[in-house]
Amino acid sequence: MAEKDTKIKFPLWQYLNQPLFSRDSQLELNPRRFAYSWRIGLLKRCWYKECDAKGHQQS
Repeated sequence: MAEKDTKIKFPLWQYLNQPLFSRDSQLELNPRRFAYSWRIGLLKRCWYKECDAKGHQQS
């Protein structure tokens, strides 16, 4: 698979649709910092999704 196919692009729609007056999340105006935190959140969501798919395993 080519590297250009696997690169995650900037989450423009999520950046533009940030909640302005939310107590749960903070507004991030710096696009680089927003992209960084968004990619970390994406990685966490993928990690939890993979763990949930495996189910409960006993040793």
